[in-house]
Amino acid sequence: MNFNDWFLQLQTRTACNRGAGLVAFKALLARLENPQKKYKIIHVAGTNGKGTVCILLAHVLRAAGEKTGLFVSPHLISPTERIQLDGLEITPEDFRSAVEKVLTQAQEPLNLFEVLTAAALVYFAEKKAQYVVLETGLGGRKDPTNVCAPVLSIITSVGLDHTHILGDTLEKIAAEKAGIIKPGVPMLCGYLPPEATRVVEETARERKAPVEIVCTKIPSGNAQEQNKQLVRRAANLLGISDDILQRSLETVRIPGRFEIFPCGEKTIILDGAHNPQAVENLLAFWQKTPFAQKRTTVLCAFMQDKDYPQMLAMLSAHFKTGIATAVSSPRAAGKELLAPLLPPGWEFISDVSTALTRAQEQAEVILVTGSFYLVGEVRKLLR
Repeated sequence: MNFNDWFLQLQTRTACNRGAGLVAFKALLARLENPQKKYKIIHVAGTNGKGTVCILLAHVLRAAGEKTGLFVSPHLISPTERIQLDGLEITPEDFRSAVEKVLTQAQEPLNLFEVLTAAALVYFAEKKAQYVVLETGLGGRKDPTNVCAPVLSIITSVGLDHTHILGDTLEKIAAEKAGIIKPGVPMLCGYLPPEATRVVEETARERKAPVEIVCTKIPSGNAQEQNKQLVRRAANLLGISDDILQRSLETVRIPGRFEIFPCGEKTIILDGAHNPQAVENLLAFWQKTPFAQKRTTVLCAFMQDKDYPQMLAMLSAHFKTGIATAVSSPRAAGKELLAPLLPPGWEFISDVSTALTRAQEQAEVILVTGSFYLVGEVRKLLR
């Protein structure tokens, strides 16, 4: 069985249950000889920006000479993107081996994210990583990654996303993110709304964890600058020189975050903004780029469990032409949900490849956004 077929089988095997939960997950790791205790961990949560911060920080640590693991999600093209060591993706063979080691020790049904988290922790221990940058999957308090004992914790942002799971107020969501705060472990935060700040600071006080709000506001149209500020402060706390830090930030490339692909006379820009807060940041940044003056068509797709009506309204208010499509995921919002929301000048095309071709016929710039799954599918077509 080839790797892609094997991973598809793994998804169907593990993705249809709620998972083992933290108590059972800790027991699983104990049977695996507690791999999470064999390296230093930086634990990162947040509504937006956490993937970017993880990638940047791993790049900086590697430049500083530390053997560095990186665990992020989702992947754009291959699941091997989720587990990286010193900037290199895990091989399909090592990925499969790590997963099988986890499954042989599993005594309760695991969901996909639990399997992948445990596999990553095992792999990093086997490869003798010195540091691991660990991104939460959802929330923080109940997330499988929260079994770790980090040397530094980071909350990048708090916004309304996954409200059906995390809660329908900023306070409730902040409480879930603040669940990663550990007694005595330093905590860095990006800009947080006041109600979220109160929750995080109160949790930090209870756990006697020093907390630092790195950004008092998001620079208008430049959420990436906040992410870099967090990484700069984290690098400072970890003892990394400013010289290494600056060189690292100048050379790193982040897939799917305002990633630009020249295609002949056309330009395709991929940005995985997947909730209203991220779309708002994208649109504010867009206005500061040369692309704002060029004829642009949006190609977008959304997940059913996201606030796609609001995101679509924000995009269509900004761009006169656009195409909505559906990615190959059971969570995808399809024609029956999106077509009734489309204004004049917008259309629905179900096939992503056909939709991309149509978008290229309409404008000189194509902005692909709304879902990392769509970014991944288009990136694969471009490659």
